[in-house]
Amino acid sequence: MKLAINSHVLRSLLLALSAMLLGCSGQRPNLTATINQDASSLGNLPENPLQWRVITSSLNTNDSTMSTLYGNDAAVDYARAHSEHDYPSASALALVTWTQVDDDRWFGAKIPNHVKSIEFVSVKSAPDGSTYYSYEKYEGSPLKLLDAQQSLKPKDRAANLMALRAAVMP
Repeated sequence: MKLAINSHVLRSLLLALSAMLLGCSGQRPNLTATINQDASSLGNLPENPLQWRVITSSLNTNDSTMSTLYGNDAAVDYARAHSEHDYPSASALALVTWTQVDDDRWFGAKIPNHVKSIEFVSVKSAPDGSTYYSYEKYEGSPLKLLDAQQSLKPKDRAANLMALRAAVMP
């Protein structure tokens, strides 16, 4: 008994086999992970907020910036468990704002570029047991202290930062 193979089927099988072999023989592009040095360069600050935990983030499409609110452990634990804005003593928040740039690796995506500003809010206890709030704003390249305030109640920008709600994270 002889098997008859149709010439069209044989050609199709040979073509498919050739395509598979040729498709697998090419070199894969060598992509390496890199750290965004521009976005992580903070200069000389009293604290490095990039080592803290994220509370929330936002985008501002009007001025092409992105911001992330970071907090130390006391601030993050409080923000995730309470909807009020009266952070306990020893809490520290930092809003880092970057300019945006197009991502070379993902079409249409934006990534942080240079740090535009960093704002710190700290809740501290005075020797008499009362609470006071410290606010500092750094801006420029390199980052320089532009504004520093202390008050018994959070006001203006410090109050705005403390009013930001924590993002819900799974």
